Amino acid sequence: IQVSFDYRRLRGKIRECFETEANFAYALGIGRTSLSQRLNNHLQFTCDEVRRTCNLLNISVEEIPAYFFAEKV
Repeated sequence: IQVSFDYRRLRGKIRECFETEANFAYALGIGRTSLSQRLNNHLQFTCDEVRRTCNLLNISVEEIPAYFFAEKV
C-alpha cells in the first residue's frame, strides 16, 4: 500500500527560507518539476535529498519526522 505524506509544513518552510519552490529546487540541485513530484507524493525523497534539505532549511534531525513522514489523513 502506498503511503502519502503531508508536506504542508515542509512547503511552508521552503517558502519561509527560499520564497519559491523553484528557488529551493535550484539550491537543492534538482529541477522544479522533480521537487514538485516529491512534494505531491509522485516520487520519494532520497536519503541524500532529505539530508541536503535539512541543511538548507535548518531542520534538525529530531524534526525530520514532522517534515517528511507526517501521513496524510
